[in-house]
Amino acid sequence: MPNILNQEHFQKYYDAVMPYLKAILMNATDKSSRMLRAKSMECISLVGMAVGKQKFRDDAKQVMEVLMSLQGSHMEADDPITSYMLQAWARLCKCLGQEFLPYMSVVMPPLLQSAQLKPDVSITSAGEDGESDDDGVETITLGDKRIGIRTSLLEEKATACSMLCCYADELKEGFFPWIDQVATTLVPLLKFYFHDEVRKAAVSAMPELLRSAKLAVEKGQAQGRDNSYLKQLSDYIVPALVEAMHKEPETQICASILESLNESIQMSGTLLDEGQVRYIVEGIKEVITASSNRRTERTERANAEDFDSEEDELLREENEQEDEIFDQVGDCLGTLVKTFKTYFLPFFDELSVYLTPMLGKDKTSEERRVTICIFDDVAEHCREAAVRYYDTYLPSLLEACASENPDVRQAAVYGIGICAEFGGSSFRPHTGEALSRLYNVIKHPNALDLDNAMAYDNSVSALGKICQFHRDSIDASQVIPAWLSCLPLKNDLVEAKIVHEQMCAMLEKSDSELLGHNNQHLPKIVSTFAEILCAGKDLATEQTASKIVNLLRQLQTTLPPSVLASTWSTLQPQQQLALQSVLTS
Repeated sequence: MPNILNQEHFQKYYDAVMPYLKAILMNATDKSSRMLRAKSMECISLVGMAVGKQKFRDDAKQVMEVLMSLQGSHMEADDPITSYMLQAWARLCKCLGQEFLPYMSVVMPPLLQSAQLKPDVSITSAGEDGESDDDGVETITLGDKRIGIRTSLLEEKATACSMLCCYADELKEGFFPWIDQVATTLVPLLKFYFHDEVRKAAVSAMPELLRSAKLAVEKGQAQGRDNSYLKQLSDYIVPALVEAMHKEPETQICASILESLNESIQMSGTLLDEGQVRYIVEGIKEVITASSNRRTERTERANAEDFDSEEDELLREENEQEDEIFDQVGDCLGTLVKTFKTYFLPFFDELSVYLTPMLGKDKTSEERRVTICIFDDVAEHCREAAVRYYDTYLPSLLEACASENPDVRQAAVYGIGICAEFGGSSFRPHTGEALSRLYNVIKHPNALDLDNAMAYDNSVSALGKICQFHRDSIDASQVIPAWLSCLPLKNDLVEAKIVHEQMCAMLEKSDSELLGHNNQHLPKIVSTFAEILCAGKDLATEQTASKIVNLLRQLQTTLPPSVLASTWSTLQPQQQLALQSVLTS
């Protein structure tokens, strides 16, 4: 379809085009026009998605009626309209949203039927003459057997599975009546090794089914079912994903399974019991081990005499896929830590044996970053209980502050800030080195380049936490002005809001190191406040912005006019205007 199919560009053509498309759909009924009719159906559904339901709603009813009558009619096995119709229904659902629900009882039975198609497989002896003459059959030879698989059936099955996932995603709680049928159809397909696309669709659908069930229970639309139903569904889906993960031959699909597992853990939350968490953790250990073994094999291949540049490119791609797997492992473990907090620590103890080697200099940047992020999550969500891991992980974080990779640096400095906030006396011995490492990140000549800006903001935030929680261990008269000179933060908007709130709290207490001797830092404080207010809601919460305005009003009434005038003169014209409008409103 042409790229003009989006709301802004296509609206003006809609009234001219749609009547012709509908005419083809309704009138191209003879056998020679089957593909034309199928294509008109595809066009109509794409146009509907492009212009949105407000514009499409009136025509949609007519189109739906034609599709419903087609759905009920007898079609020949080779009629292309079947697969086109499956996709058209799904697009119409995306376009109409909840308004599509009345049609689901018509759409679902044939869709489930297509998703449940059995593969048409024939097995012959490999010694028999010739290949199959049938273009629709794909043959593979295994040992002394030749296996033929009819691909058209598998394509229809894959399309149907993908559509089921679309409906669950689009209709959310409205999909509830079909969850049981779809779950029992798709869960076994997590291990459908005849066709990758079938497995991918089944994998993607799992968290969508849990989300649909969860929303239906929360909104009272679950036909009287409660959280025990959600637990039952979770008990069915989560172990099936873990088992599929063990057996998945394709690394890319393994990464997708981990992504779905992570979302499923988020949906299930504390409904997961200790046995299930144990099963997930054991599965993750196996994934890490298998991934490490594959990397080792590739390294050995790279050292072989006949290794060439073409193979080198292939190896690089394969290692990137391993990075993706480990990235998803990190997300799963992060979710488990956030969900179960200190209850997860016995599992983290076991996993540490698998994780700490990933901090080694021989590991990829991604392996190091993900491992640091997992520790960051443990330090943040388990707080004092995580202090016992500092000796193992903090030296690696401090060292990673000097990493050439900005994402590794960001993860490291963020973790240092967390440890400074929650580590108490256990962090104190590391304060001096932490300051030195953070200064190096902040003072680097390219610190504010786009790639490095997030690491810079997180370093400044960590520096602020050391000022806040370990002031007695530092020379505050030096460190606090250095911190102030870096403000406002403008890149990591989450950290920016935290740091600017901290600055307000310090000024509310008339912090002497922040204000400096004879209020010498006041111009910097006021210009920082002006920049924060000029940025609207980006750099401060509503609460912090209102504190800033109150603080500026106080300064206006309490400071001598000469100090105010000299402070004002340091501001940019647009900052002066912004403050004037705030202070006079």
